[in-house]
Amino acid sequence: MALTMKTQVLGEAFGPSAGTALRIKQVAMVVLGIAVLAIAAKIKVPMWPVPITMGTFAVLSIGAAYGTRLGLVTILGYMLIGALGFDVFAGSSAEAAGLTYMMGGTGGYLVGYVLATLALGALARAGWDRSAGKMALAMLIGNALIYVPGLIWLGVLYGWDQPIFAWGLTPFLIGDAIKLALAAVAFPTIWKLIGDARR
Repeated sequence: MALTMKTQVLGEAFGPSAGTALRIKQVAMVVLGIAVLAIAAKIKVPMWPVPITMGTFAVLSIGAAYGTRLGLVTILGYMLIGALGFDVFAGSSAEAAGLTYMMGGTGGYLVGYVLATLALGALARAGWDRSAGKMALAMLIGNALIYVPGLIWLGVLYGWDQPIFAWGLTPFLIGDAIKLALAAVAFPTIWKLIGDARR
């Protein structure tokens, strides 16, 4: 599928666009993005059959808003902080953190975070975040890129004779659909507000 690239993702639509001021803005965005990822990972909204966690929503949104390069720096920075033992992941804690936690059941999903960030950044650069339908499809692709390595790693760790899909996929589909719809509305709306403000 060929992508026609646009000049801006959402994070480039405001603030300085060149020189030292741009670098300062980018550093600030990375720091803010890592903080958002860490906070979102701990947010759980009551829902059936399992609570909705906001970590994947933050990952996909940062990928779309930051683009591939800045999004990749942000997600890798987040992973590095987690690898150093800080409690920044959804299931990590003071007792279970760092590389040991990352190589456990969530390891494949963390790899998927990186793939999804890159995909959402590329699709947003192509303008998919300016249309509700395309943004929904982009979120669907991003979720698939999180789930595929996540489920494969669960199968490798625990064996394919286990209920891998019941553990790592089906309970989360309702929550993912809600987050998909939220992003599909939010991103085009923000772009429209930016366009209106510039008129």
